[in-house]
Amino acid sequence: MKKEENFSDWYNDLVEQAGLTDKRYPIKGMNVWPAYGWKIMRHIDSFIREELDATNHDEVCFPLLIPKTEFQKEKDHIKGFDAEVYWVTHAGLNELDIPLILRPTSETAMYPMFSIWVRSHSDLPLKIYQLVNTFRYETKQTRAFIRVREIHFFESHTCHVDEADAQRQVEEDFVILENLMDKLCMPYTLLRRTEWDKFPGAYYTVGIDTLMMKGRSLQLGSIHHYRENFSRPFDIKYEDVDGSTKYVHQTTYGMSERLLGAVVGVHGDDKGLVLPPAIAPFQVVIVPILAKGNLEEVTAQARALRDELKAAGIRVTLDESDERPGSKFFKWEIKGVPLRLELGARDIEKGVVAFARRNDGQKGSFTRAAAADEVKASLAQIAQDMRAKATEFMKSNIITVESLDSVPEKMLRFGWCGDEECGKRIEEKSELKILGSPYAKEEFHGKCIGCGKDTDMVVYAARAM
Repeated sequence: MKKEENFSDWYNDLVEQAGLTDKRYPIKGMNVWPAYGWKIMRHIDSFIREELDATNHDEVCFPLLIPKTEFQKEKDHIKGFDAEVYWVTHAGLNELDIPLILRPTSETAMYPMFSIWVRSHSDLPLKIYQLVNTFRYETKQTRAFIRVREIHFFESHTCHVDEADAQRQVEEDFVILENLMDKLCMPYTLLRRTEWDKFPGAYYTVGIDTLMMKGRSLQLGSIHHYRENFSRPFDIKYEDVDGSTKYVHQTTYGMSERLLGAVVGVHGDDKGLVLPPAIAPFQVVIVPILAKGNLEEVTAQARALRDELKAAGIRVTLDESDERPGSKFFKWEIKGVPLRLELGARDIEKGVVAFARRNDGQKGSFTRAAAADEVKASLAQIAQDMRAKATEFMKSNIITVESLDSVPEKMLRFGWCGDEECGKRIEEKSELKILGSPYAKEEFHGKCIGCGKDTDMVVYAARAM
């Protein structure tokens, strides 16, 4: 199946063939993580932890269950999730006095504790995060990593003395995001969501979107500024230096396993996965080219090369299976290993190692004596080239339009007056979703594409995955 001809079938086939997921678990939308897929996700998690720990966030772990009484404290929040939650109503044969829900996200789980933990200005800022599973009853057709009912989820929650300090946290989140996206070689946009599409209970939401095939957008995560919208119902307040009592201002930042789905969809090709080196379970695969009379020597040299690369901190595997080299090439191409090394008798004689780059198919050789340094340089170049290619694809598929008479398979940029009714008419007419306005304001002077009024507001819209 070719990616450009039928993305959906290509994607669904690939995530299973490559060993990223197993959808045969007997609950739809709750899939099993096989070893290969889980290793990739763990690498992504490790970079999230690295960034959060470096910015003085503390990792915590909250219970899965949330009492209905706490869930209902923020009216906009429950309205936004009410149709998606899983309810627990019995413990054994006993009906519970207070029904419980499986967390769809953790505001209502954490914030009763925040009201205990935060007492004084010296307790602030409070910056915590967790990597856990969340549960939402997805009613649309499920798709591995992109639309599931049990979600591997990262979320950070922070409390601040005032709105300005919370805003500084949002800006820090953008830096954390960029560092992570660099590891994933992933382009993205930061778009301030419309009022009807922001996170339930938020003051504002910034959506993090990337672009897939045929102009379809995929939301990778979001960053929210809450002001006091949660601290008031949950009574999270502190005593200031002057003795006055104030409510904290809060932010959250969330991303999920959609990051892996985006890696598949953005970088993958008709041969299989193309993994960024930073998250690949194996950054290098060594394929010995064996022939009669040289088995022992080639095998010994291949093992020595493997051990040398491991010692240099490179994740490497040596394929010593009985398959023919061509079958091995095919297998590791599907799995997206960034760099393949080949070593045969002629290579040993010449003192070289042959290589093939997964991202662009480039082939060549380098000196055996400098193998570790050459591999590290190649992996760095592969990552740089992957992000450049994906960024160019995204830029070339964003176009500015002045009419919706013909809607191309692109991400569209156009003027909007800011009126909600007008925006919803635009969405209905075009069958697009307005993703929002650029967080970093872009210069624009034109007409609203819906009503024709003069406007300096520009928005982006796309068909969603």
